[in-house]
Amino acid sequence: MKFKPANNIQDLQYFGEFGGVNPSISDSSTYTFLSAKTMFDTFEGNADGCYLYSRHSSPSNLYLGEALAAMEGTETANVSASGMGAITPVLMQLCGAGEHIVSSRTIYGGTYAFLKNFMPRFNVSTSFVDITKLDVVEAAITENTKVLYCETVSNPLLEVADIKGLSEIAKRHNLTLVVDNTFSPLSISPVKLGADVVIHSLTKFINGSSDTVGGVVCGSQEFIDALRNVNDGASMLLGPTMDSLRASSVLKNLRTLHIRMMQHSHNATYLAEKFEADGLKTVYPGLASHPSHELFKSMMNEKYGFGGMLTIDVGSLDKANELMELMQERNLGYLAVSLGFYKTLFSAPGTSTSSEIPEEEQAEMGLTDGLIRFSIGLDADIERTYEMMRACMEELGILNKLAEVHV
Repeated sequence: MKFKPANNIQDLQYFGEFGGVNPSISDSSTYTFLSAKTMFDTFEGNADGCYLYSRHSSPSNLYLGEALAAMEGTETANVSASGMGAITPVLMQLCGAGEHIVSSRTIYGGTYAFLKNFMPRFNVSTSFVDITKLDVVEAAITENTKVLYCETVSNPLLEVADIKGLSEIAKRHNLTLVVDNTFSPLSISPVKLGADVVIHSLTKFINGSSDTVGGVVCGSQEFIDALRNVNDGASMLLGPTMDSLRASSVLKNLRTLHIRMMQHSHNATYLAEKFEADGLKTVYPGLASHPSHELFKSMMNEKYGFGGMLTIDVGSLDKANELMELMQERNLGYLAVSLGFYKTLFSAPGTSTSSEIPEEEQAEMGLTDGLIRFSIGLDADIERTYEMMRACMEELGILNKLAEVHV
C-alpha cells in the first residue's frame, strides 16, 4: 500500500492504565519483581514484558518504539535521548577494533565528527565516498568493512541515496546497511528498499515542535536485543536513555506526522519551483533539475512528497547572513539550526551544522559559503511567504545580480 507507513501508526491502539486514550506515563526509574528468579531472567534477557530499570527500557519508551517500528516496517525499535545517542551505539555495536566503515561524504556534521575524529580512538576507520556513485562505494569496501552508512537525503547537500543499489552491494559483501532517515520520514521507507537498520533524530520532523531532543534505532528484534544487552549492548552500557515524559510527548506528536509532512512537502515544492524560476541555484529533490529526482520518485511513498528541506546558493557567506537576518526580521522564519519546526528555519551549514567538516572537504563536496539550508515550515499561505522572501532578496540585490548575469 502506498500510504502504509502512517496507516501502521494509525492502527496501533494503546489504552492508558485507567482507560485513558493516551497510555499512562511510566514515571519510575526502577521496577519491582514478584520473584527473584524473574529478576534474574530479566537481567539475562529471557523475560519478555518485564521491566528492569529505565536505562534498559520503560513502558513509555516501548510504546514510542513500537509506533516508530510500525512506521518504518521493522520488528522493533529502541528510542534514545538524542539522534547521536541512536547513531553512536549502532556503529559501536557493529564495529570493533581493526574494522572499517564506508560512509557517505555528505552527512550530519556530528556524525562526520564521530566517524572521523572519535572512532579512530577504537581503531575503527571510515572511508567517506560520494554515495551517489555505486561503483565508488563498492570500490571503497575492504575485507575489514562491516558497515555501509548513509542518509536517505543527505545533510546538507540533499544528495539522494540509492538504497536498493546500496542494499545489493551490502548483501554481496555481507555488510550492514545503516540509513539515517531523518530528512524523509514517511516519504521514503528504507527497510522496504533493503536497509538493515534505520535511524532517526526524533528532534526534527517526527516530534515537530523543537522542544525535545531524541533518537530511535529501528531494526530486527535480534539487533535491538543486542543493543540493550546488559553485558555488551552499546545502548545499555553507554546509557543514552530517553526520559519517559519525553517519550510520551513525542508519541503524541507522531500521530500528526503524516499531515505535517504533506504540508512541509507542499510548501517546499512551491518555494523551490519559484526560487528556481527566479534564477536562484536551488536544490530540492522534487525539482526535475535535481540529479536524483527520478530516483527519489522511484523510492517514495508519493502522498508525502519530496520533504521539507531545500537549499539555495546566494554566492557568499556575507550575503547569506544578510538574507537570513532580514528574513528573520520580517518574521519569515528563524535563523536557527535543526529542522521540522512549524516555522521555517534557515542556516548556513558550512559555518554551523557542517562546521566539523574541514573547509577543503566542504569545497570538494560542493558545500559553498553562500549555501543556505531551509527547513520549510507549515505556513498556511505559502504564496505570501514567497512574495515576502522575494522582496527580501530584491532589497539585498540578490535577484538583481542574477538578472545581470542572465543578461
